[in-house]
Amino acid sequence: MTNLLRFEDLQAILRQHSAHLPDHRQPSPNTRYTIQDAVFGAFGVFFTQSPSFLEYQRRLQHTTGQNNAHTLFGVEKIPCDNQMRTLLDPMAPHHFDPVFLEVFARLAQHRLLDSFRVLGDQLLVAMDGTTSLSSQVLSCQNCLRRQLTNGHTLYYHAVITPVVVCPGRAQVIALPPEYIMPQDGHEKQDCEQMAGKRWLRTHADAVAPHHVTLLGDDLYSKQPFCTLALEKGFNFILVCKPDSHPTLYERVAFWHANDGINVWESRRWNGHFTEVSRYRWLNDVRLLDGKESLSVHWLEITVSHATTGVVLYHNSFITNHRVTAANVAAVAQAGRGRWKIENANNNVLKTKGYHVEHNFGHGKQYLAAVLLSLNLLAFLFHTVLEWSDDTYALLRRVLVKRQTFFDDLRALTRYIVFENWDHLLTVMRQGLQRQSSLDTS
Repeated sequence: MTNLLRFEDLQAILRQHSAHLPDHRQPSPNTRYTIQDAVFGAFGVFFTQSPSFLEYQRRLQHTTGQNNAHTLFGVEKIPCDNQMRTLLDPMAPHHFDPVFLEVFARLAQHRLLDSFRVLGDQLLVAMDGTTSLSSQVLSCQNCLRRQLTNGHTLYYHAVITPVVVCPGRAQVIALPPEYIMPQDGHEKQDCEQMAGKRWLRTHADAVAPHHVTLLGDDLYSKQPFCTLALEKGFNFILVCKPDSHPTLYERVAFWHANDGINVWESRRWNGHFTEVSRYRWLNDVRLLDGKESLSVHWLEITVSHATTGVVLYHNSFITNHRVTAANVAAVAQAGRGRWKIENANNNVLKTKGYHVEHNFGHGKQYLAAVLLSLNLLAFLFHTVLEWSDDTYALLRRVLVKRQTFFDDLRALTRYIVFENWDHLLTVMRQGLQRQSSLDTS
């Protein structure tokens, strides 16, 4: 543990970058709530995973003259839910991107990302789109639209949530999201491919110098995205399926017929049976027809049961990392790491207390996206605290289930006002020690 990015440090980053957020209200001496109060009030809800957090704190303020929204999150005056939504609705979510990037930079500075590096010195950043909320009734100017078979229109919000991943590591590190929403000057509905390219253009200067390899599904393994990634200083390992890349697979078939495909095989005991991993690869193969076609390296992995021959896993990728017998297993393992954006990110955000598919507030402009960004920041802060705050890490480890930790957090902050975050964690730790003493006796 380094204690270099504790709760106060993370909050200070958010406070610094929210100090000058635009206030779309007309100047008035009767302005009661600040934009920062709205930001940190909403953030407190997501950080504590308590939808009623602000209501509880208003009750504490009424009964005790103090509240945890102020002592833990610095909220001066607690806005009601409707006031908070009104203040946040006109604010574009990109205003919070610098918070993600500064946390990422601090982690790199303190060498907390070193254990995530693979393929020599590469950080793997997985990209994937997910739906955050949908409705056939509620809509706003930034909704996407889909016509249903019953003739009704589905309004929904979608977002790309890039994360730093590493094979063998349970945690992921959230980077700035890219919202898939109508773009000014574009008649076509926005899509994941266009949003992915926007993310590259927007964040290349901050992210690419850290030696980043992008991971993605077959949707991303198209020449425009790959070319842009290389231009912006990124590497890539992207799923590449035969149905969507017929030209490339014609060349693979030609070289296979002429014994030009490299093959390597390995075996390992997985604790239950022996797995056989068979790798095939071909370097310097054209992605498309024509002189302007990008040259990439192709590889395929098939994992099967050594005794029965049943295929357990099969996939193929394109990459700009040259493939050899010495690194083919590592490149394939890195490519397989993209599943973590589903299991360790999107699934966690949907099912482990963050409830990103829940409608916390739709608004007329950007409210849904702003609230999702604050929710993602809470997820990022929770991840970082597991590495950088000894007491937080101890509590999460001893309580085992994250739900238990947040149940305790909600209960304690509902009835007791704490001086600060350290005071809260100290009380929780002392409670565990007393419980341990009772159990021992």
